[in-house]
Amino acid sequence: MVATPIGNLRDISLRALDVLASADLIVCEDTRVTRRLLSRYAITTKTLSYNDHNAPRVLPLLMERLNHGESLALVSDAGTPLISDPGYRLVEAAAAGDIAVFPIPGANAALAGLVASGLPTDAFFFAGFLPPRQAARRKRLAELATIPGSLVFYESPGRLAATLADLREVLGERHGAVAREITKLYEEVIRGSLVYLADHFGAQDAPRGEIVVVVSPPGAQVISDEDVDDAIRDALQSLSLRDAASDVAAQTGRPRREIYNRALSLSAGDDER
Repeated sequence: MVATPIGNLRDISLRALDVLASADLIVCEDTRVTRRLLSRYAITTKTLSYNDHNAPRVLPLLMERLNHGESLALVSDAGTPLISDPGYRLVEAAAAGDIAVFPIPGANAALAGLVASGLPTDAFFFAGFLPPRQAARRKRLAELATIPGSLVFYESPGRLAATLADLREVLGERHGAVAREITKLYEEVIRGSLVYLADHFGAQDAPRGEIVVVVSPPGAQVISDEDVDDAIRDALQSLSLRDAASDVAAQTGRPRREIYNRALSLSAGDDER
């Protein structure tokens, strides 16, 4: 199992390149996606598509090749194989057949999003993609609500706002982070309360790119938005808007960008009155 880049094509190990070049066959989700990486490094190994749709037909063929002593390199379209992709069945079958299985570690979007989130990393639960329909999504979130660790999700751009709204409703006042386009040109991480994140992404068009959502563990202290607004009003009595935002961000642990935007909104409302 060979981890491949999640964006920047330079995020691949020397060992991974050696394995891809020396394997008898590279097994991938989409041969066109993998070919871009292989072309970048002048690797000419043959490729074969293996996915949820063709697995019943292709898996026996792969096992036959393994049983004849061939070396297969399994990759996903991006990141570490088996993490939200169909490679599990192949590894399961190989292990059951006493065929040696070796992980070649490297990039992984879930871990990259987690370590960039600013949220606890000592214990976490990767939940993959949540169900697309709201009722099933909220039911799943209720099942995850008591897990004593940070929660890590993948999400599509079109469902992000709805998912954040459900996170807010089901999990309550927790901190969160949305990491987008990790390792790519427009990489960004937006941090804040689930209330802030739901409002922020609910008020704009769907973002582009691959998305990782991280939510803090249950019981992590979160200062309510009302208390934050009170702290901003107090700070604005003696400080400039910029300094007040910095001061309140330090007090509350909220991102300065969130505090600054809330301060702008509060100032505009006070001016209108």
